[in-house]
Amino acid sequence: MIYLYLFWNFLQVGLFSIGGGYAAMPLIQSRVVTENAWLTMSEFTDLVTIAEMTPGPIVINAATFVGVRIAGVGGALAATFGSIFPSLFIVSLLAFIYYRYKTLSLLQSILQSFRPAVVALIFGAGLSILKLVAFSGGGIAVSNLNYIGILLFAAAFFALRKWKPSPILVMSLCGAGGLALGLLFG
Repeated sequence: MIYLYLFWNFLQVGLFSIGGGYAAMPLIQSRVVTENAWLTMSEFTDLVTIAEMTPGPIVINAATFVGVRIAGVGGALAATFGSIFPSLFIVSLLAFIYYRYKTLSLLQSILQSFRPAVVALIFGAGLSILKLVAFSGGGIAVSNLNYIGILLFAAAFFALRKWKPSPILVMSLCGAGGLALGLLFG
């Protein structure tokens, strides 16, 4: 019965946590701490830390941790599967619909209308990252300018556009360059 209950609680988390792992944390907290008292608030903050540190999505890591804590390996499987089932179902349904009706002009029109929104979302995320790189003190002010970050951003952008090297190589070189310049001038 506990397995079904874990599955049900994390199914709700997986179904209603729109916006990623951090957006799901209040929902997980209400299920795990408030409603079921499976963890104390202190243990929940530890859970968030562990879920962030371990590889993989935060919601899945949290579900696995809570499941193990409450009902062992079976609980971990039930909670983890509950958290991923909505995504698996929705993506499988969308894939079925796409492959079945991909030649329909209506479906192609709908997909083409999504492209500008996706580009805008990616552009917005890029601007957020650029803001974090350019201003190290939190606020947007000349006194908070991060010259090393701006220099590395410009160099990486130029290199990626001109020579198209591996992004992993560029990130590694930026990390090493940031460390070296930070030690020299920071």
